[in-house]
Amino acid sequence: MTHEGAIASLQSVTKVYQMGRVRVEALAGIDLEFMPGEYISIMGPSGCGKSTMLNLLGCLDRPSTGNYILGGVDVSNMDDDELSDIRGTRLGFIFQSYNLIQQLTVMENIEVPLFYQGYPPDLSADIAANLADRVGLGDRLYHKPFELSGGQQQRVGIARALVNDPIVLLADEPTGNLDSKSGAEILQLFDELQAQGKTLIMVTHDDEIGRRSARVVRLRDGKVEDDVRK
Repeated sequence: MTHEGAIASLQSVTKVYQMGRVRVEALAGIDLEFMPGEYISIMGPSGCGKSTMLNLLGCLDRPSTGNYILGGVDVSNMDDDELSDIRGTRLGFIFQSYNLIQQLTVMENIEVPLFYQGYPPDLSADIAANLADRVGLGDRLYHKPFELSGGQQQRVGIARALVNDPIVLLADEPTGNLDSKSGAEILQLFDELQAQGKTLIMVTHDDEIGRRSARVVRLRDGKVEDDVRK
């Protein structure tokens, strides 16, 4: 049963990979609900299923069995084009390695998802400039990634993730490549986004993110070992 207020829900989800003759069960019967505005850390040892879960939540993969409900829609059996559309309109992704396009400016990097959605250039530029300002890069619009610090590059990544006003923000080790000062600044930005009502789901080894998030889901051997709301 899905709580009708849940923004995302995994129902009896398994994910099995067949590697030659070896069958690997990466997720084994996951039941989780994420509510609007929650700030969730998904934690656990390497190989516990964190990345697999993030791929499913991000519509980059499908469950082997079970259902994934996102924003009231069952996306479990959608085809690649439908999943691509969901990723482009309902989800925002923040990566450990930023995944910026080196030849593009800050503004152009933020605009990339809007280009694929067919936004008019003027509107796209306005949205990108506003978001750059929101993440503290209003004076860096025409800089390229190599002219920015790691923390500034991650801010560009966050602005790009916000550009389609996603219902869920997904982050994969978002502070993993940052020094402690830059990491703290990014965590402050996440706090602000959550205060504005954004739903944040982060896969992380960073205990500081775990402390700051309102809920910590710990995985072990493809199962939920612990699910603590503070």
